[in-house]
Amino acid sequence: MRHPHGTTSRTAKALRTSVVGAVSATLVAGTALGLAPTAQASSGSAPTTRFVDIEGYGGTVLKANVVAPADASRTYPLLVLPTSWGLPQVEYLAQARKLAEAGYVVVSYNVRGFWESGGYIEVAGPPDTADASKVIDWALAHTPADAGHIGMAGLSYGAGISLLTAAQDPRVKAVAALSGWADLIDSIYGGRTQHLQAAALLDGAGRVTGRQGPELQQIFKDFYASDLDKEGDMIAWGEKRSPEAYTDRLNTNGTAVMLANAWGDSIFPPNQYADFYEKLTGPKRLQLRPGDHATTEMTGLFGLPNDVWTDTQRWFDRYLKGTANGIDRERPVQLKSRTGGAFEGYPDWKSVTATRKKIALTSGTTIRANVDSGANGGVVFLSGILDQVAQLPPMASIPLLPRRWAAVWQSERYPTAQSVRGTAELHTTVTATKGSGTLVAYLYDVGPLGLGKLVSHAPYTFHGQTPGRPFGVDLELLSTAYDVPAGHRLALVVDTVDPLYIEHNPTGAQLTFSSPPNDPSYVSIPLREQ
Repeated sequence: MRHPHGTTSRTAKALRTSVVGAVSATLVAGTALGLAPTAQASSGSAPTTRFVDIEGYGGTVLKANVVAPADASRTYPLLVLPTSWGLPQVEYLAQARKLAEAGYVVVSYNVRGFWESGGYIEVAGPPDTADASKVIDWALAHTPADAGHIGMAGLSYGAGISLLTAAQDPRVKAVAALSGWADLIDSIYGGRTQHLQAAALLDGAGRVTGRQGPELQQIFKDFYASDLDKEGDMIAWGEKRSPEAYTDRLNTNGTAVMLANAWGDSIFPPNQYADFYEKLTGPKRLQLRPGDHATTEMTGLFGLPNDVWTDTQRWFDRYLKGTANGIDRERPVQLKSRTGGAFEGYPDWKSVTATRKKIALTSGTTIRANVDSGANGGVVFLSGILDQVAQLPPMASIPLLPRRWAAVWQSERYPTAQSVRGTAELHTTVTATKGSGTLVAYLYDVGPLGLGKLVSHAPYTFHGQTPGRPFGVDLELLSTAYDVPAGHRLALVVDTVDPLYIEHNPTGAQLTFSSPPNDPSYVSIPLREQ
């Protein structure tokens, strides 16, 4: 399919072709040299690998690879792996070999609109789920795949497509959705605020590695422009691409769903996965750990030991092969604190939070808008990775934050350690001098010297308010697991500018926070049972 930008398209295509060749060679060589440690396949021989073209929905050609046990005299469970946003068809090659050695036929394909596959980027729209079903059809006709035992897995974009396909195609019995989304709009437009850095990263990667169609180009244009007249259309577009909208179909199909994500995922925050998990009624598992978007699974793409991919295989062994490996008897919600320690098991998401403590927010605090106070959520990817590998989240000196632009409330020092688990909630009353505005709430762990480490945050945008008239604000901060040491405080900071987001504060705007006696303001802290 020809891209409308002529020379630019030809240059991008040449780049994609050369890069995919280099990446393919690297991963194939890495696998051969032992980056993906091999075990004996069920047939006693190494798996076979072949690269194929598969005809997708509407005749669109999808570039794919098939990794299968060498013994084709019997059938095997089928796993279909759609690629991540912007990554080539060899993304899962190392994991595909491991899965084939364990007795699966694995078909990984480049989703439409990216790299050498045809079509335009559809952002997990109906053509993408139709493509996945076409890939299943092809695999059943051209590989020793068992039609009664089919699963899908994917990282990021591939996770979303896997969930959406399972909702539409009941042949998919099990899914492992890694670093994906359940609610697309809540992910990049949560708090009615554009998540600028996340969207820009997706937009830029899509332009370099794929082809954006007119619809997607318009969506990005409306998103960046903050066109409220188009807000309803954008939300409807996102809902169509949100697995949570099809929860009833997944429940009817009885699909076994494993969800894995990171606390610091700067593209698909963990809240929407936790909410989605609670609505599922079939076999399910939720894993949340320190990290950023796809960083916890990344080493597995090179064949290195990785517990997310290990649990993915265990999930499929149980729900496609029927292996009694015990994963269904483990507590289904598995969390690891950002401050260290082993995984903690819970029977459900609600049990993560045993108690809540409120920090009262005193009345009468006014801040001016349009200036970054120094409190912020960090930088997409970089901050989450630093938190994952070095326990260094974004920091701010709480005493030095300028009160002209930042409202600050602090708890008393805690005599014992506090295990924050779940979703902190802010409730307050705001009076604005303008009808629109944005505020960003941050929860910090504050040490004896006043240095605050970011525990959680979330943005909130309002439109159509009457200047000078108070209105209530209820805001869920991003879910997390964080241990506050004894002798530390928690601080809530609110300002109006964060580089992660597009803000909507008119020039000269001010926000006043009050705590009416009949409706006191507070931040509710979720705590694990001590």
